[in-house]
Amino acid sequence: MGKRFKSWKTLLKEEVFSNPWMSIYHNMFELPSGKKGNYFYMHTNGSAMTIPITDDGKIVLLKQYRYLTDNVSIEIPCGGIKEGQKDIDAARAELIEETGFDCKTLKNVGRFIPYNGLSDECCVVFIAKALIEVGTKPDETEQIEVFTATHDEINTWIKKGKIVDGMTIAGWAIGKRFVK
Repeated sequence: MGKRFKSWKTLLKEEVFSNPWMSIYHNMFELPSGKKGNYFYMHTNGSAMTIPITDDGKIVLLKQYRYLTDNVSIEIPCGGIKEGQKDIDAARAELIEETGFDCKTLKNVGRFIPYNGLSDECCVVFIAKALIEVGTKPDETEQIEVFTATHDEINTWIKKGKIVDGMTIAGWAIGKRFVK
C-alpha cells in the first residue's frame, strides 16, 4: 500500500442480509491509530456492462424504468455477475436479455468500481460488435425500450443531464474511445 497509507484491520466480518444479487455485511475494524469502528457495505459478484455498436457505428442503448427514482433512465446494458459466472458470459447474457442482440465479437476494454465507499463491486466494460438480432428476454422486473444513438448524442446527453445513470457515465468514459 505504500508508506503513507496503512490498512485497517478487520476484527469481525458478519453477513447481515443476503439475496441472489447481493449481501450486506457488517465489519468491525481497527484503524492504524488503534481506534475501533463499524462499517456496513454491500458485496456483489460484480457486474458486466456491454457497449453494443451497430455496423453503422451507432450505440444500442436502453430506456429503462427504475423503481427507486420512479423515473426512466437512459443506460448502457449492464447487469450482475451470477455466482460462478465469468464476466464475459454475464456481459453476453445481459446484452441478449436487455437488447435482443447477440454479438460475434466481445472485447474487454476496462473496469471501474461504481461506489467504493458503499460496495466492493467491480464493473467490467465490454465492447460488442457484429451484432445479431436474437430477440429480447427481459426479466419480469424490467421495463425496457431499446434504441440507438450516436457517439455525439451520448456525449451531449451526459453534458445536459439527460443521462444521469452513474454506471452508464463511467462505462461510457472508459468505452467511448473504442466507438468510431
